[in-house]
Amino acid sequence: MSSAGKSPWLMHYNASSCNGCDIEILAALTPLYDVERFGIINTGNPAHADIFVVTGGVNEQNKEVLKNLYDQIPEPKVVVAVGICASSGGVFRDCYNVSGGVDTIIPVDVYVPGCSVRPEALIEGVVKALGVLEEKRAAVDNGGLR
Repeated sequence: MSSAGKSPWLMHYNASSCNGCDIEILAALTPLYDVERFGIINTGNPAHADIFVVTGGVNEQNKEVLKNLYDQIPEPKVVVAVGICASSGGVFRDCYNVSGGVDTIIPVDVYVPGCSVRPEALIEGVVKALGVLEEKRAAVDNGGLR
């Protein structure tokens, strides 16, 4: 991972998860795991975000919200699907109200498997997302996104 031009900010959205992955995301922000050592800051404003971290499966109530948040994040952006529910719908995929994983609505760059995701796995996924973000920034600097 080379140095980025600015510290990446991430925004977390819970798309109907059981909160297991959300608790692990909060654990990654604590001094024990200290994801901020990579310069990552958690924000609630999509206009400031570079990395969009999504937990939970997609349902009818959050499809539009998820798409709207994604559209508000400026390019280049990276989407990280955290947990098996965000990746595929998980154990809830056959429920009448679950449409599937996040990639049924928005493009996903990094998948972090698990139920619930361990903070170490989440940090690894975010570090991979930083690499993808750097590639996208380089593509923008060289004349456009791929």
